[in-house]
Amino acid sequence: MKVAIELKKVIDNSYDITIDTLPTLKFDAKVAIVTNTKVAGLHLKYLLERIEAKELYIITVQDGEEYKNQQSIDYILEALFNHKLNRSSLLVAFGGGVIGDMTGYAASIYQRGIDFVQIPTTLLSQVDASVGGKTGINNKYGKNLIGAFYQPKAVYIDAHFLSTLPKREFAAGVAEIVKMAVTFNKEFFEFLETYDLREEEQLKLAIKYSVETKARVVSEDEKERGLRAALNYGHTFGHVIEKETGYKKYLHGESVAIGIVMANRLAQRLGMLSNEEAERIISVLKRYDLPTSYVIEDIESFYEAFFLDKKSGDSKIKFILPRGIGDVEIRDDIQKEDVMAVLKEYEAQ
Repeated sequence: MKVAIELKKVIDNSYDITIDTLPTLKFDAKVAIVTNTKVAGLHLKYLLERIEAKELYIITVQDGEEYKNQQSIDYILEALFNHKLNRSSLLVAFGGGVIGDMTGYAASIYQRGIDFVQIPTTLLSQVDASVGGKTGINNKYGKNLIGAFYQPKAVYIDAHFLSTLPKREFAAGVAEIVKMAVTFNKEFFEFLETYDLREEEQLKLAIKYSVETKARVVSEDEKERGLRAALNYGHTFGHVIEKETGYKKYLHGESVAIGIVMANRLAQRLGMLSNEEAERIISVLKRYDLPTSYVIEDIESFYEAFFLDKKSGDSKIKFILPRGIGDVEIRDDIQKEDVMAVLKEYEAQ
């Protein structure tokens, strides 16, 4: 006996990304701003001058990737219950990628889903993490292994917030910009070779190009069934590095930069990327003092950690590898000996 449940319908999750001075935001609902102590100290006053709501609450969590966990989610949810937010309420993610990921995840599970908007305050979150609806937290098995695809209702990108960004945080965002240029846009990469993103007008253009690139990819593959996985270039290696170092030694973008170099070494070994192209990519990363080397203590353990990556299948590891600059392939057919040969280049002596 079968009973069919007909749920065939199209849900429009479209939203706008505004790249400009933050406008006045008016909400006829209860609103909770989720932020951290650092961002609140620097920029909360600026936001509060531009937001109006029926009731407005501030939820402040600790700053850092190591706090992107279930304990922080429980803290956020408890605050939402205490303030009696309901299904008509709204969350505002006000911070970097960690805040955006946790706020989006909390919104996706609170009373089975309430709205949220993104107001990213770091370069990395403005060009990448705030766009596309990936939400989640880390656990002992790895990075972002618990979460949901849950799109925001809007994203507001204001370069004002970048004025207080430390040099390392800025560079971490550049790594994500490089990632998108290498995989999808050769002309964009040549722009990065030519111009200094520490100049305001060039930075604004880079943010625009990055957001346009990611928006195009996400619109074609929202749930990462194919093309969108290519945006994880550098992340397969980078996530293992983050986990090995306890999310404390490197910022996410710094780990991605090292991961890009490692992925390039594998692509070079497979004849997909020339030595000259690999050096051009390293040159752009080094211009912003991003790390490009890493010492692996146990290459077998490092290799096994790949299998916990969300992109990997039951017995296959998916690698995102550049085919030249401006093109990319998602490969799950690479032999272990080829991967181990690359890892051996980074093995502790």
